[in-house]
Amino acid sequence: MAILGIDIGGTRIKAGVVAGDGTLGAHAAVGTPATLEDFRDALCDLARHIIDGAEIEAAGFGCKGIINARSTRVDVLPGTLHYLEGHVLSELIAPVLGRRTPVFADNDARVALAGELAWGAARGHSDVVMLTLGTGVGGAILSGGRLVRGHSGVAGHLGHLTIDPDGPLCICGNRGCLETLFSSRAIESEAHAAVHRGVDSLLTRRYAGDLQALTCEAVFETAREGDTAARLIVYEAVRALGAAIAGLVHALDPEIVIVGGQIAQAGDALFEPLTSEVQWRTHGLLRRTVPLVPPQVADTSGVVGAAALTLAGAS
Repeated sequence: MAILGIDIGGTRIKAGVVAGDGTLGAHAAVGTPATLEDFRDALCDLARHIIDGAEIEAAGFGCKGIINARSTRVDVLPGTLHYLEGHVLSELIAPVLGRRTPVFADNDARVALAGELAWGAARGHSDVVMLTLGTGVGGAILSGGRLVRGHSGVAGHLGHLTIDPDGPLCICGNRGCLETLFSSRAIESEAHAAVHRGVDSLLTRRYAGDLQALTCEAVFETAREGDTAARLIVYEAVRALGAAIAGLVHALDPEIVIVGGQIAQAGDALFEPLTSEVQWRTHGLLRRTVPLVPPQVADTSGVVGAAALTLAGAS
């Protein structure tokens, strides 16, 4: 079995041939073009190069935004890829695959969960919540063994749960969304503000002359060293994330919560306090511990997850 997986990113289009056991074979990437015509050409050239004579049984796309999973139409996609709005991804790849090869598509967070369902941490489970922690917060829900998409495909945008009704403005137009309080952007913003204020901290002493180097990873590392300011920034962010996960646990009663994305690479520095936060908030009603686990699919490019969509289907 050979599946073509394609991840459409703001800077790169990545593609690969994935076997039925989730093994990633031939794969490559190209820069994401700035126009629809160039995008179509780059996509097809990349796919032809990757396939190289292989018999493709199905193809899957992962892409940010709101994607109609049944038609593969891009409904909403702000930013540099706005030109894809209104276009059907299966049509864009048809010059390579023809019109008989099944093509599936969904947003990148559901794609990640599809990969975990097929070959990772969600395998064998029916009720799972997944969060992807990075510049923003993505999310996806598996309920009764089915990916939850909602009435208009917006379900799972967990980064836009309201945590503080009077909190910071969010890119979605709301205030106090989870990703305004917990995301690499939010954590770095708090650290930069502390340095600007001249707070007595390792953050100030190390990064006052180079704020570009003051990343989310650097904040977690400085917190591990015991720095008071960094620990407080991490504590407040994890507290917000824990509250959000507790709400999701009460609403959805999942078997596990998968916590992935770049920030999850902090490991125990994130998972230990986050588990404690979720546990005390949920144990009174739930009377069980919901495991918070990292992803198990090694491929972080989105290609394997996109291929897994062909197994999860558009239902």
